[in-house]
Amino acid sequence: MQGRGTHSKTLADLLVRSAELYGSHPAVRYKDGDAWVDRSFQQVLDIVKPLALGLVALGVEKGDRVSILGNTRPEWTYFDYAALSVGATVVPIYQTNSPEECAYVLENSDAKVVVVEDDEQLAKVREVRAGLPQLEQIVMMVGDADDALSMAALTARGAEVDDAVFEQRIAAVTPADICTFIYTSGTTGPPKGCIISHGNYRAMLDMVNETSVIEENDVTYLYLPLAHSFALLIQLGSFDLGATLAYWQGDPNKIMPDLAEVKPTYFPSVPRIFEKIYTAANSGMEKAGGLKKAIFDWSIKVGERTRETERAGRKPGWLLQRQYAIADKKVLSKIRGLFGGKVRLAVSGAAPINPDILRFFDAAGVFVVEGWGMTETSTAATIATAESFKFGTIGKPFPGCEVKIADDGEILVKGPNVFQGYHKNPEATAETIVDGWLHTGDIGEIDGEGFIKITGRKKDIIITAGGKNITPANLEAEIRQHQLVSQCVVVGDRRPYLVALVTLDPEEAVAYAKDHGLPEDPAQLATNPEIRQAIEAHVEEINQKFARVEQVKKVAILPRDLTQEDGELTPTLKVKRAVVTQKHEKEIEELYAA
Repeated sequence: MQGRGTHSKTLADLLVRSAELYGSHPAVRYKDGDAWVDRSFQQVLDIVKPLALGLVALGVEKGDRVSILGNTRPEWTYFDYAALSVGATVVPIYQTNSPEECAYVLENSDAKVVVVEDDEQLAKVREVRAGLPQLEQIVMMVGDADDALSMAALTARGAEVDDAVFEQRIAAVTPADICTFIYTSGTTGPPKGCIISHGNYRAMLDMVNETSVIEENDVTYLYLPLAHSFALLIQLGSFDLGATLAYWQGDPNKIMPDLAEVKPTYFPSVPRIFEKIYTAANSGMEKAGGLKKAIFDWSIKVGERTRETERAGRKPGWLLQRQYAIADKKVLSKIRGLFGGKVRLAVSGAAPINPDILRFFDAAGVFVVEGWGMTETSTAATIATAESFKFGTIGKPFPGCEVKIADDGEILVKGPNVFQGYHKNPEATAETIVDGWLHTGDIGEIDGEGFIKITGRKKDIIITAGGKNITPANLEAEIRQHQLVSQCVVVGDRRPYLVALVTLDPEEAVAYAKDHGLPEDPAQLATNPEIRQAIEAHVEEINQKFARVEQVKKVAILPRDLTQEDGELTPTLKVKRAVVTQKHEKEIEELYAA
């Protein structure tokens, strides 16, 4: 669309152009004490420019690697634009990474400068710095230290560099230059550095603009890690369109209160968060039972009928309108209120989500669609929109992006958003891009209307002892819908039947324990017969939806939930299947021995 966006040439001139176009409009919003504070596009540029020139003063040349190690916060964005503006290549590192994982990324990328969030992240770099001879400087977002430059000190150094250098550096960046190395969090093996050019991300932004994923007046609430491509695209897209980006407070327990205060119109998230909100909404009603539960269920059905009628192009009749007014007052508005009450669109990405959850929120007036892609496609390749969607699918390809299904079911992608390859890994690059087509590793199908459905990961396919191929993702998603269940990993490769490793949702399990007079210790609950009976009954119910060979025969309840800290989850909360099955080999063997 000609009128949308900054039409920047690269990401280097994106901020300058957004400041020219959107000036005093709020660019970023964050909580300072008890108040939410806004910074306009011009104010962000005024912060970024001296930081960029400060990097020049440190000797950062075009193409040098500047790493950012920290949580999602405004300073992350400032340093990102500062590095991009001077032609540096940004190398994000997840704030949850261990010192060893940080060392791997810093060493593999040849990072010259690392920007760390605070003392906690600085300690990680200190621990491994002796093995990083190419690392010249550490800069801190918050605080200062003897062996690191504070943000204020870097800004002061930038003030000594000629302003003209800023414009010169921006002008020198071309679409073919590399804007970032994003290291895949990797559910298997060491992370690979995806080389993404300015042209790749500019093409991705044009696709986002053409499909109206983000609107000019949107307020987006962002808690996703900016080290992940999904969050990065939201950041870039918001600045391109003049939308406002509201940052979380860095505390998972404050996501729900934040949503209530920020009242976002756009909410990008991952399935785990939608699952938790869905569970919270439903478990309360299950507990209440009786009339309250009946009203709740009736209200959802009324919401579903209303949406169906509206989408068929008809106006709801008088009776349905009256029913909807009651349902909305008693139930539906309260579900919308969990998201702040103003969400225009929510997008779920990074992993599959159960379509029943999407239909539930849609009935309440929270439209959640699935998008799909990977770091290698500069974040995305397909999208569903309000005008073109089908629950249970990942939508259709973005304009300018081609998708096809290989003979073995693998989804292949071609387009200007496909990355340049893996850093220092030509073998992996050659395996991934063949004849111009990106081999995604996802298995899927395209229906008669062009909607694409993911059925599993190629690497996750279970081949039973009987030779049957099973993709466990949909089965796991169904089992996770029980209020007590947090995570589920189905196992059965080369085995006679499928079994499942299940973890309890700590909050829901404790609440259940209180209501049923059970011990509240999660490890004790994992062995409780009543809990086991509830979960096994749920699994048996789910089994009826699947063919006999796809049914789970036995379940092990693990003593604790899976975590990022223990290396079992990626930063977007995807399960690292290989890690989990290796760690719990004993429990798996016991299931097959019993």
